[in-house]
Amino acid sequence: MNAFGPEPGDITQKGYEKKRSKLLAPYIPQIQGVDPSLQIDNRIQASSQAVLPVSKQNKSRAANARDERFRSDLHTEAVQAALAKYKERKMPMPSKRRSVLVQSSVEACTPPDTSSASEDEGSLRRQGRLPTSTPYQGHSHPTVEHWFNRVIQGSSTSSSASSTSSHPGGRSVSNTTTHAALNANATATALADLMAHTQLDNHSAPPDVTGLSERSSLHVERPHAASVRGVSRNYNHHTSVMETADGVPVNSRVSNKIQQLLNTLKRPKRPPLREFFVDDFEELLDVQQPDPNQPRPEGQQMSPLEGEPLGVVTNWPPSLPAALQKWGTTHPKSPCLTALDNAGKPVYTLTYGKLWTRSQKLAYTLLNKLSSRNEPLLIPGDRVALVFPNSDPVMFMVAFYGCLLAELVPVPIEVPLTRKDAGSQQIGFLLGSCGVTLALTTDACQKGLPKAQTGEVVTFKGWPRLLWFVTDGKHVAKPPKDWYPSIREASNDIAYIEYKTSKEGSTMGITVSHSAMLAHCQALTQACGYTEAETITNVLDFKREAGLWHGVLTSVMNRMHVISIPYSLMKVNPLSWIQKVHMYKARVAVVKSRDMHWSLLAQRDQRDISLSSLRMLIVADGANPWSISSCDAFLNVFQSRGLRPEVICPCASSSEAMTVAIRRPPEMGVPPPGKAVLSMSGLSHSVIRVDTEEKLSVLTVQDVGQVMPGALVCVVRVEGTPYLCKTDEVGEICVSSGCSGLAYYGLPGMTKNIFETIPVKSTGVPISNRPFTKTSLLGFVGPDNLVFVVGKMDGLMVVSGRRHNADDVVATALAVEPMKFVYRGRIAVFSVSVLHDERIVVVAEQRPDASEEDSFQWMSRVLQAIDSIHQVGVYCLALVPANTLPKAPLGGIHISETKQRFLEGSLHPCNVLMCPHTCVTNLPKPRQKQPEVGPASMIVGNLVAGKRIAQACGRDLGQLEDNDQARKFLYIHDVLQWRAQATPDHPLFLVLNAKGTVASTASCLQLHKRAERVAAALMGRLNTGDHVALVYPPGIDLIATFYGCLYAGCVPVTVRPPHPQNLATTLPTVKMIVEVSKSVCILTTQAIMKLLKSKEAAAAVDIKSWPTVLDTDDLPRKKNPQIYKPPTPEMLAYLDFSVSTTGILAGVKMSHAATSALCRSIKLQCELYPSRQIAICLDPYCGLGLALWCLCSVYSGHQSILVPPLELESNASLWLTAVSQYKVRVTFCSYSVMEMCTKGLGSQTEALRLRNVNLSCVRTCMVVAEERPRITLTQSFSKIFKDLGLSPRAVSTTFGCRVNVAICLQGTAGPDPTTVYVDMRALRHDRVRLVERGSPHSLPLMESGKILPGVKVIIANTETKGPLGDSHLGEVWVSSPHNATGYYTVYGEEALHADHFNTKLSFGDTQTVWARTGYLGFLRRTELTDASGERHDALYVVGSLDETLELRGMRYHPIDIETSVIRSHKSIAEW
Repeated sequence: MNAFGPEPGDITQKGYEKKRSKLLAPYIPQIQGVDPSLQIDNRIQASSQAVLPVSKQNKSRAANARDERFRSDLHTEAVQAALAKYKERKMPMPSKRRSVLVQSSVEACTPPDTSSASEDEGSLRRQGRLPTSTPYQGHSHPTVEHWFNRVIQGSSTSSSASSTSSHPGGRSVSNTTTHAALNANATATALADLMAHTQLDNHSAPPDVTGLSERSSLHVERPHAASVRGVSRNYNHHTSVMETADGVPVNSRVSNKIQQLLNTLKRPKRPPLREFFVDDFEELLDVQQPDPNQPRPEGQQMSPLEGEPLGVVTNWPPSLPAALQKWGTTHPKSPCLTALDNAGKPVYTLTYGKLWTRSQKLAYTLLNKLSSRNEPLLIPGDRVALVFPNSDPVMFMVAFYGCLLAELVPVPIEVPLTRKDAGSQQIGFLLGSCGVTLALTTDACQKGLPKAQTGEVVTFKGWPRLLWFVTDGKHVAKPPKDWYPSIREASNDIAYIEYKTSKEGSTMGITVSHSAMLAHCQALTQACGYTEAETITNVLDFKREAGLWHGVLTSVMNRMHVISIPYSLMKVNPLSWIQKVHMYKARVAVVKSRDMHWSLLAQRDQRDISLSSLRMLIVADGANPWSISSCDAFLNVFQSRGLRPEVICPCASSSEAMTVAIRRPPEMGVPPPGKAVLSMSGLSHSVIRVDTEEKLSVLTVQDVGQVMPGALVCVVRVEGTPYLCKTDEVGEICVSSGCSGLAYYGLPGMTKNIFETIPVKSTGVPISNRPFTKTSLLGFVGPDNLVFVVGKMDGLMVVSGRRHNADDVVATALAVEPMKFVYRGRIAVFSVSVLHDERIVVVAEQRPDASEEDSFQWMSRVLQAIDSIHQVGVYCLALVPANTLPKAPLGGIHISETKQRFLEGSLHPCNVLMCPHTCVTNLPKPRQKQPEVGPASMIVGNLVAGKRIAQACGRDLGQLEDNDQARKFLYIHDVLQWRAQATPDHPLFLVLNAKGTVASTASCLQLHKRAERVAAALMGRLNTGDHVALVYPPGIDLIATFYGCLYAGCVPVTVRPPHPQNLATTLPTVKMIVEVSKSVCILTTQAIMKLLKSKEAAAAVDIKSWPTVLDTDDLPRKKNPQIYKPPTPEMLAYLDFSVSTTGILAGVKMSHAATSALCRSIKLQCELYPSRQIAICLDPYCGLGLALWCLCSVYSGHQSILVPPLELESNASLWLTAVSQYKVRVTFCSYSVMEMCTKGLGSQTEALRLRNVNLSCVRTCMVVAEERPRITLTQSFSKIFKDLGLSPRAVSTTFGCRVNVAICLQGTAGPDPTTVYVDMRALRHDRVRLVERGSPHSLPLMESGKILPGVKVIIANTETKGPLGDSHLGEVWVSSPHNATGYYTVYGEEALHADHFNTKLSFGDTQTVWARTGYLGFLRRTELTDASGERHDALYVVGSLDETLELRGMRYHPIDIETSVIRSHKSIAEW
């Protein structure tokens, strides 16, 4: 997620995406976003490996025993060998990171129901970007025959051999050059933050009625992609002229409404939106060169493969409703569907007569009995949601056919259980885009849905408002005798919509026409040899894909009897489907690999079952390469129970193309099944090779049979133009037939890319004028025209140009021993984008009884195994507590939701291993930085390289002070003397205590007298120029001794006193400042003097080495001394010491000239004069805090109300109460004070209002800081205290640093601070790109106040030291009379001093002496006017150069990373 998400009041990310898509639509119609990996089924389960007979131990542990379905002995053996090999390489083990969560949180979680690993298990949908591949001209034509080990499954020996040789090896698909990969993704890839995962948004998403498609097309044609990439360069240099005026172009304050109007009028014309959403990809990265030794395809170009003709049978019905009518009237007693309960007992058998009459009733009711405002609620063609549980196939079937008879379009979806179901929001977007207003459900299901207080079903997040209609008998009306549904011939109108979820989580609706639905039923009937009245056992989800095609549609066409096995029954009794095959003598069973495995685990309990009746065991997920292990293991066990080897029929299908290929039953006389043993290394480059060297890393796959009747199939390159593949090349299977899906509902662009592909030969000539549908299955055509599938687009992860399949990585991880630490079915593997490349993330649920040490050992071994077998590193391996990963509807892991939580930082793992040594070093290299403006640039006036030089200055001091008295130089202590004589009783300081009462005050004369007493005490002891450390708590004593030192000619050094309860850490800092400053004397209070010499202090420092310590509590009265007059203003006035955020103690020298100039600038900026009161809640020890406490009141004569920040710990409202009580117009505070008020008083605003706290008097509240403005904190502060009258325009920030403590300060005049939004990714490359508020990767930056009078600022290149143009990022340099004169260091590092305080530009104005602030920032000329009537130049500070982290040529600011960390969990706080 964006590290800084949209600010309060921003549009939402979804709304933003939707609006952007709409605006982009007319300009870039050619970029129609489509994700080729939009895969059929969320619920394709992970089929298991060959399983040995279950041991007694596993048998006794039923829940855990099911974990064995993932096991492959060969793969386990391979992993063990790989780990042993890994040890020999002596690679460094990954470092261990301790858990930040309390371990008990893991134990508190109940273990998940491992049996609920569901259909979803292992079907790991992964983000995969496939590099563009270009057509190769084939020269040699080797045959594919010798790469295949042909196995006839008729013999038991070959079957058992296959079971041991098959294992889930690494499938990776297709690799070409990384160069191509990077270029192809230029428009679609976001530069993710290496340190803080931000949300991945791609910037050329298509117009999308659902607003769901956040990914741009991976199948953009090459010319299109090039045109988009071209834009980035052309537009790049115009982004900086974009203005975002947030202030008011007037000097005085105006009302909010006028300000809003002015802002609207001032908002400039926006540049084309594309500018904000196209990444300057080539400009940022050097392109990696491909490996010249990688394998390349050598075969000849493949020929399209045609299925046998679709036979014409005279008695086939003209449409499915016609078939239902025929069977319902001629065979009303024929059983259609038998539903089972959780005990496996038949609950209800639906006959064809009942199905026909009940469907008629429902159709009549839907069309005639539902109305809205006296108009029918539904008309033919409307979409209707079907919300039925997996355990109620009867009601679903009645509802489905009822909709068909009423000519309505059913949209079957899952039952939403809670308002926060994973993926539920996306389903809601689909329903909204389909215009669904009515949902059909059962009475029991409706009662189980969450209800609102009114008793109605709640509106789920993202869902449209739905009317829920219960289809049970009592709610439907019997149609009149003269009413008949219209039974028409199958047409191209939409029959139903099947939903599918892409790997990114977006949900699309695939429309299927009546003619395609009928043609598919006919093709399945021919391919499977279905006959009338056959019995079929269906274990699959009847709402979609194979379960719907076989168990609801084709069955009705052929008057078949379906035994529907609910998922809940399979969880209780995994053998139930085999028992039903035996009981009903079923001829056909439709299952998934998971079901075969579950039955293996329970088979010993049943001796008397027989599978001899089966003529076809359809394995619906035969396209999953794991399925071969399931088939072989199942055959080994059940061959002795009547199962014939040849009846196992794997098939391949996708939601878009429906059934692609299926192995025919034995009576069809088809060629024997095939098996291929392929090299994983070759597959990672999209090449088919037999592995001859490393037998451990091979992939054994079985064929999925022949293509469907009437279909034309080809294999095309997965990226770019769909060229036909070569015979030994893996590509995406495409199908052209009359029984494919029609489109993605409401997504014409994505539809064109997926459903209307035109494959071309290497010459560029289309192979056919028929459109093809992409299946998202990756595979090839083998001997005897058998189709082989080696992976899916959803599971692809392209890492450094090589392709890996998520399922393979899962298999390797699960083969690592010991296996007792994670739940087998609860593991997710996906890839995330890191710097324009993908990196692999593995997330698994940890068992509660696994110790942290054991888990880390397992994780380390997993990393090693994956590295050895797949030659790829794992970017992050995270273990989460049991039952915490988001679940898909039927219990499996919801991969896209898991990935989203990982990116948002909301997974909350209990153990994490990061492995950057293998995942970061091979990332794409950043380009070498080129200076934006170099010495060779042309300088004409104030322009450099065609841009205005980034230079700005505050008001001219000479023009502001036109009287001679003001221009005359005065030493600060002379001013105090003068005020003591001219206005002796004028109050200068007032210090408040924690109770809000006045602790002490000082008038001009009182302060002068106290300073004289200190000077008198010093003059006898010290010499002129000696350094004196002032160790005082905040108060009048500190100020008086400061001036006492100046009176005596000594140099004061203010030091924060040690904390009595924390001497061990605070006292050494005091000691260090005293020693480094060469202080010869310490002035302090009696209490602190005792503390400095106490026993506790002796434990922390050498107390004997303190210089002279004087207690100033009771100084004797002496004769008034002669006040010291420095010979020149350049003499040292005081030393300012502070410790930087990077831990460096830096003291700077402030001369008398700089001190007076500083006071003069602040006085003019804040309009300070004797009748003014200001409130200061700052520490008085360094920087601007010291100047405001000790100097400004004396110089300007105003009264300062001093609130020590420490007092707020016991009374958080002290500062704001004081501001209200004294009606202060100008106040200063620190971020820590603001945070204390925000957190401590956030809920007490009403109580403060009752105490008459009113902040409407505040005109300017300035936060004193040496950092980037904390915009979130200042906005929170303004929002909380708005109720007390605080104007949101009052809060601003100041900016100062070591070389100049006050560069910017908002003051009382001039426009309000402006805020701009910059692209975080460009910022990492030291570039400024302004973007719109709320856009992806946007970072808000607030202006750091107005530049002080007399201060000049320029932005310089950190390396060339040349000036930069407007809106370019560089180091802030400052020239000002109140610059510090240098560092005060022990060793006198002159080079350091010269570089920071006395530097000049390398070209341009080479005369002016500048000080380098060490902060990155940029200047931007706004449309606003400042006090002088000129256009206002705003300074934006980005961060300290010393703090930044440089990784791979990119610069990261800790504050951004901290923000991401803090946002990742509510328990993480800033300390």
